[in-house]
Amino acid sequence: MNNQNCRVVYGNTLVDLGSKNERIVVLEADLSKSTMTSLFQAAYPERYFEMGIAEQNMISTAAGLAICGKIPFVNSFAIFATGRVYDQIRQSVCLGKLNVKIMGSSCGLSDYGDGATHQGIEDMAIMRAIPNMTVLAPADGIETGKVIEAAIEYNGPVYVRVNRNEIPDVTRPEDKFIIGMPRVIREGNDLVVFANGYMVWKALKAAELLEKEGISLRVVNVSSLKPVNEEAIKKLTQGVKGVITIEEHSIIGGLASVITFILRGRAIPIEVIAINDVFGTSAMDYEQLLDHFGLNVFSVVKAARKILTYL
Repeated sequence: MNNQNCRVVYGNTLVDLGSKNERIVVLEADLSKSTMTSLFQAAYPERYFEMGIAEQNMISTAAGLAICGKIPFVNSFAIFATGRVYDQIRQSVCLGKLNVKIMGSSCGLSDYGDGATHQGIEDMAIMRAIPNMTVLAPADGIETGKVIEAAIEYNGPVYVRVNRNEIPDVTRPEDKFIIGMPRVIREGNDLVVFANGYMVWKALKAAELLEKEGISLRVVNVSSLKPVNEEAIKKLTQGVKGVITIEEHSIIGGLASVITFILRGRAIPIEVIAINDVFGTSAMDYEQLLDHFGLNVFSVVKAARKILTYL
């Protein structure tokens, strides 16, 4: 499989789409070389606005640009793009359902070196709680490009979280991304695991290990956290013996909350893998940090065995 950096894909996609749609403008909070909006700046400097470390003003300015008919993309690390500017997003963007796209770069634990202050592990919970907000978490570089295209076509607020590091592609170029729809990445009959972002890859590797034990794991990419097609989720759990969720996010308010709410009232075992209501920390590398929080292949394998053992 090919590895891609989702931030680079995002920057290149913006440049490409910017040539076709002059309404696209980009606002940055002094992180252009990290978020990769520097690519758009080089191509279309007249449509690029460096706002400095003033994220609240950036969102308010984007709201004004949206009212004027532009399609503004605002950029910062996920933790700052959601937490620092909550009031402006709620009051200036979402109340009026303005056409502002918010890019949360270096999401989850992917900024492993900078520690808790820079790790956005509650961003999806914050954004999901705001009415009118669409929340998307692409699984890889291929899907990142399609998510950006879909965000431009959609008229309204959109939040997209993007990984900082190179991660393997798990989707195919021919796959169509549809806001709200989960997609099966690997078929299976015994259990189903719902995942998004880099955790889809972890789930796929777990499915390979479980196959050797005679356990068939269905892997589903839930890259659209809000909205999500509830009937599709229910259908994907029919006939299986249990459900697993894995996400690079707090256990509160993210994918686990989505799936467990949809499946409420159903007598089916559910195992949840997420960050257990604690802050992140720094590490020497990304995989080390994921292992520290149990966001790995073996956690999925363990969860699958647990469900099947107690049936």
